[in-house]
Amino acid sequence: MNIAVAQSGGPTCAINASLAGVYSAAQKEASIDKIYGVLNGIEGIINDEMVDLSEKISSDVNYQLLLRTPSAVLGSCRKKLPDHREKSEIYEKITEILRKRGIGMFFYIGGNDSMDTVAKYSDYLRCNNIDDIKIIGIPKTIDNDLCETDHSPGFGSAAKYVAATVQEITRDSNVYSIPSVTIIETMGRHAGWLAAASCCIRANGEAAPHLIYLPETTFSIERFLADVKNEMKKHRAVIVVVSEGVKTAEGKFAAEEYQSGQKDVFGHSYLSGIGKFLEKLVAAEIGCKVRSIELNVMQRCSSHIASLEDIQSSEAIGMAAVEAGISGKSGCMMTFVRESDMPYSYRIDTTDASKAANSEKFFPREWINEEGNNVLPPAYDYLMPLIQGELHAIMKNGMPLNFVI
Repeated sequence: MNIAVAQSGGPTCAINASLAGVYSAAQKEASIDKIYGVLNGIEGIINDEMVDLSEKISSDVNYQLLLRTPSAVLGSCRKKLPDHREKSEIYEKITEILRKRGIGMFFYIGGNDSMDTVAKYSDYLRCNNIDDIKIIGIPKTIDNDLCETDHSPGFGSAAKYVAATVQEITRDSNVYSIPSVTIIETMGRHAGWLAAASCCIRANGEAAPHLIYLPETTFSIERFLADVKNEMKKHRAVIVVVSEGVKTAEGKFAAEEYQSGQKDVFGHSYLSGIGKFLEKLVAAEIGCKVRSIELNVMQRCSSHIASLEDIQSSEAIGMAAVEAGISGKSGCMMTFVRESDMPYSYRIDTTDASKAANSEKFFPREWINEEGNNVLPPAYDYLMPLIQGELHAIMKNGMPLNFVI
């Protein structure tokens, strides 16, 4: 039997670690022959574009580079499959290609929308009594909004990057004697996990960030200005962290006038602009020195401060996916089940992929203060284990080496 593995959705710092885990476990399994890497997600299956990973990961050095390389080395896609009951041709094509290649297990590494693909293809296989092909989802997303799992691979490293960057910005902002406000915009369409992670710097005694705004609470411009003015009475340099997707009481994105209004194939709005919007607001209403910083794609794939825990657990869940496939499971997503915060421990389990598809896990409202402008101690208990440890880069000519297909 041959197997195939693909990556989908937004890239992360740890998605290649899950790919490495699949490869490592498959290599040790006597029943598995070839291990195909599919280029550009499900599109690579449809177009029959694959590489033999054993020819690419030809040494332990290459494997170690793969663990440390950010983004998705196989490429990605954002393709939404139709309902197979309405349009079965694409599913027939996928099945034809998999059978032509002798592929009996297909592993799909991705987020909410990728689990939609896993659930739909699994349903097609079940409805057509096809039992010689299995499909298993492996979670991935920096947004940490996948349901059914304690956390998502990639989030720990993104959280660590956000927190460390906020700390560096805090040092920079405290250089000058004049009052200032710095607004840092993170990703987070509907879930505020990344913005909340900025609180981790308080473990080392930082007072910043002084204000944190998440999509899980209603955003009020009037209250925001009052919050900033109040913090300026206590701190010369006020640090604000805000999720890109904060909404007003009317349900509109607070920075809607700065956004394109365009949506992707899954119906998600393209967001950004809240930082610049609030910068102009503070400049007009308060009149102090103010700047906004959008972390943008850097928070997705910055590997120079990756969390060792994140990389190791991402590799482990890839390995566990192969074991699940060998045991006969299909149509499922691998999950982390937390057993303890301190000391931190978890186990890996499975859930039906349909439970994670097209759904979102929100930052708990009970972890946000009553004013809706900061997070509470339970957030630290959850977040801190996920950012522990460092994985040192393999360097050449003063720069990190990356694995390239």
